[in-house]
Amino acid sequence: MSHDTNIPTALILGLTGAIGGAIAKALAKRGFAIRALTRRPPAERNSFAFPVDWRGGDARDPASVLAAAAGASLIVHGVNPPGYARWREDALPMLANTIAAAKAVGATILFPGNVYVYSSASPAVVSETSPRRPTTRKGQVRLEMEEMLEQAACDHGVRVIAIRAGDFFGPGVTNSWFAQALAKGGMAVTSVQRLTRPGIGHAWAYVPDLAETFARLVDIRADLPACTMLNFAGHYDASGHDMTDAVRRVIGRPDLPVKPFPWIILWLAAPFVGFMREAIEMRWLWKQSLALDNSKLVGLLGAEPHTPRDDAVKAALAPVS
Repeated sequence: MSHDTNIPTALILGLTGAIGGAIAKALAKRGFAIRALTRRPPAERNSFAFPVDWRGGDARDPASVLAAAAGASLIVHGVNPPGYARWREDALPMLANTIAAAKAVGATILFPGNVYVYSSASPAVVSETSPRRPTTRKGQVRLEMEEMLEQAACDHGVRVIAIRAGDFFGPGVTNSWFAQALAKGGMAVTSVQRLTRPGIGHAWAYVPDLAETFARLVDIRADLPACTMLNFAGHYDASGHDMTDAVRRVIGRPDLPVKPFPWIILWLAAPFVGFMREAIEMRWLWKQSLALDNSKLVGLLGAEPHTPRDDAVKAALAPVS
């Protein structure tokens, strides 16, 4: 597929993932040509509402990423190791490949971050200046990734826009705590599961809002520092039951049972199932409150894109088309 050379190109690594696809959609609306790197054969490639220039290759292969990045002004690093595993073995090399490609072609990196860089010792509200002292393996890898981006900006002039956000939910976001635990079954859910104790707050990120935030920052990227790291407040569940209450309102079942999530199942399965072991490591995020201060983001954009909670939950519960 060929494109007008006057149209800016965004290379999406992880287009078929929740955040990669959402950012691509937001950028396509702004006139970006979307290019994607994939290992899938043509017959197995997803279809999207916008044209996609598919390039065969693997994000773990430096040559593939560099070739796909030719002529791109943005590289969206929305790829993660599959199966919630091999974080150090795969995540760090993939990001190194993205950084090398961005440096070579002069592209800006868009990096969706998360709260793993914090820990149970963090304050209940964290800002961009809060200490990053992770105590988990995945958190340490995420910290190293952020440091790689900071160093690339400082030492090599690579431009970076990174946003930390809470747990993803939204339309088509199927591999999430919201879809797989809190409201499993979507609109046909027969009960909702409470993941925290009452009074424990939790940060949720509605993916279309987060993607729109990235796009708005792209609009003003010429005025941003080389490395821009921001916090996205999203939908903060301050009471521990704001999200479950929203599910019950949206489906019109205020009497829908609310059950505590059976964490014991994860512990029992952990010796045999790798995903369960990985999930348990982040259990602290459900045992204490952690909110993201978005003052810096609001200072840049004027406001954080924010879909009303019930509208966001309704979209998240809708069947995947």
